[in-house]
Amino acid sequence: MVRQELVTRQLAEQLTRGVALRVLDVGCAEGTQALRLARAGHFVTGIDPDQGTLGLAHQALCAEPPEVRERVQLLTGDGHQVGRWFGPRSFDLVLCHGTLMSLPDPEPMLASVARILAPGGLLSLLVRNGDALAMRAGLTGDWRACQESFDSTRYTNRLGLPARADRLAELSGTLAGFAVPVRHWYGVRVFTDTMPDEAAPVDGRQLAQLLDAEERAGKQDPYRQVAALLHVVAEK
Repeated sequence: MVRQELVTRQLAEQLTRGVALRVLDVGCAEGTQALRLARAGHFVTGIDPDQGTLGLAHQALCAEPPEVRERVQLLTGDGHQVGRWFGPRSFDLVLCHGTLMSLPDPEPMLASVARILAPGGLLSLLVRNGDALAMRAGLTGDWRACQESFDSTRYTNRLGLPARADRLAELSGTLAGFAVPVRHWYGVRVFTDTMPDEAAPVDGRQLAQLLDAEERAGKQDPYRQVAALLHVVAEK
């Protein structure tokens, strides 16, 4: 929830208000960001390879007013198919939130995404922070994983699956090579990354304070440099 709220706030800072955008959400999962953007008046296409999570997105979409439902289409597929499904300059905004983590090599998908972005279009990436990969393991006392994380961008996620992190400098270089240079970047989950999934919920006032603290930390150094995730916004 913290991740979704922070990304929503950060993305809103980068978008031109009052302009309806053509949006592609690659790996839309339950459709949280897709629906928020549709409610704001944007036209959103969400794709995800997992039928289970896409089914949840369909359920959430059915609960929306007709004018929101008309602005959303949900498709089964993954990011590697976008180059075949959509032509050049098809979208003004592409979201890839949490998708690069599962790819051994993100460059082919980034190349496809860059091709379908319109000039001036934005690419929003949410990636695991490879420059601070040792933080979670160290703060939770997993010293073996901590030591390994200093020299690698590979790690095991909370689901026990192998995953990959991105270093900001390397990702920036890759995006520049596709003519989509980084415009701005934020940290996400500076203080809350090690909170257990079963942590007791906080009340409304505490939650607002938590989100405000995370938002402020995600905008300034040195805090954003050690965030668990990086939210990178690039422009074609």
